[in-house]
Amino acid sequence: MKYEGVLTKMQTENTSPIQYYLVFETDFLHMNQLLDKTISIDFVGYQCLSCGLNKKIFRQGFCYDDFYKIPQAADWIMRPELSTAHLDKEDRDLEYEKKIQLQPHIVYLANSSNVKVGVTRKSQVPTRWIDQGAHEAIEIVEVPNRYLAGITEVALKDHVSDKTNWRNMLKNDVKDENLVDWRERLKDFIPQEASEYYLANNTETNLEFPVLQYPEKPKSLNLEKTPSFTGKLKGIKGQYLIFEDNTVFNVRSNEGYVVSISVN
Repeated sequence: MKYEGVLTKMQTENTSPIQYYLVFETDFLHMNQLLDKTISIDFVGYQCLSCGLNKKIFRQGFCYDDFYKIPQAADWIMRPELSTAHLDKEDRDLEYEKKIQLQPHIVYLANSSNVKVGVTRKSQVPTRWIDQGAHEAIEIVEVPNRYLAGITEVALKDHVSDKTNWRNMLKNDVKDENLVDWRERLKDFIPQEASEYYLANNTETNLEFPVLQYPEKPKSLNLEKTPSFTGKLKGIKGQYLIFEDNTVFNVRSNEGYVVSISVN
């Protein structure tokens, strides 16, 4: 069977284990069903997720020109503390910014390779944690806009990491942490503007990923350097496909790439 389309991040369903779907324009693959099967990935070209043209992808699935003009790639996406819609102040497109920024946001702790702090829209829980490969996570505050979440994250970054070690996450080189204790320890560092939104009583969420074999020394597949790859799929964690030969493929970081996938 052969499938062709532009890569976007895998869709997920929070069951035990998590179900993964690679969705193309006219077809989709239920990736869990491909575990222990040999699949081939061939690089075909590019398709910018904004303009749809065959232009080299720059970042986040967008070509260079679109990355620097569309609101979906503005700085406040990666740095929520730069959000200004609550001030009625436009960055690139105020209508879009209000839609995204002026909705409930969660500041959370997630454990994927280590305990880290992060921000997501409430509507993206637990999808955000799944995409990060976190096996456990807990909410700290629920605030009414992205700016408050951003300044809370910035304050907590002085006391807990905001980065994931992707290699350790994929090797499953992680230890269980008591995230309730972590949340209690960090409570006093929440900025005053967000302190009333502290969540005191929720419990941690645990996630199970469909992995048959973890890689000992994960090596990342780069489609531009290796335009054709074949391997036996052994697991899926975060947005990574894990293969028997220790190759790992980050679907999300290859958004906008057109690929042909064959199941042998």
